[in-house]
Amino acid sequence: MASTPPVIFAPERRNALRRRMAWLQRQPDAPHYLIEDMADDVLDRLSFLRHEPSRALVVGDWTETVAQSLRGSGVHVDERDPALGIVPLNEEAPYPDGGYDFIASIGTLDTVNDLPGALVHLRRAMADGGLMIASYIGAGSLPALRAIMLEADGERPSPRVHPMVDVRAGGQLLQRAGFADPVIDSHHIDVRFRSLEGMIGDLRAQGLGNCLARPGAPLGKAALARAREAFAARAEADGKVTERFEILTLSGWAKALRPPKF
Repeated sequence: MASTPPVIFAPERRNALRRRMAWLQRQPDAPHYLIEDMADDVLDRLSFLRHEPSRALVVGDWTETVAQSLRGSGVHVDERDPALGIVPLNEEAPYPDGGYDFIASIGTLDTVNDLPGALVHLRRAMADGGLMIASYIGAGSLPALRAIMLEADGERPSPRVHPMVDVRAGGQLLQRAGFADPVIDSHHIDVRFRSLEGMIGDLRAQGLGNCLARPGAPLGKAALARAREAFAARAEADGKVTERFEILTLSGWAKALRPPKF
């Protein structure tokens, strides 16, 4: 009997964060360095592997960078998102379409409750010989914010930053989902912030707010003051704090199972 995955994230909160992100991205000078990095990296990997798809699915790339590049090469592209668009995609259910020889999933798989199941659905939506590349925020991200929130909460820390997948676990997940020749790696992006509010604003504008099923209570005035003090204590000579984002990338192939030899 299959076990039920733990409920870590609230789907309705997750979708609300992405809809708020879409609205904030319409504002002047909205930050989008994370999604741009992931999209550019996906295209670089696809070019390096010399895989030439004819039918592709792109999930989560609201900049449309990947889809536009693929269409420029004559690829038929379907675009889907967990919360945006006319028909949002449920990543934890079988995909309505299949037969894709390339799938890119960008910036969404870190907040699904059933990540192994989501990867299985991706694998089943692929044609034999197809390639999947998934990129999202991984373990080791936001060390400064985690430390600041711990100091702000004092003796009763609240859940503020969700758990994240590391490289080792990513490899195990790909193998479990049935991907062939899995490759897992990560790289980081360091961003410097002048204020705590600026840091939080960047996270919200890129859809990285708290979507835990049991989030901690909002910071009160005293806790917020402690958070600002903790931020200031970490500032370098120019008054800025460096925050790190680890980008985890999983890639694998859909290869037909060979019949057993007798």
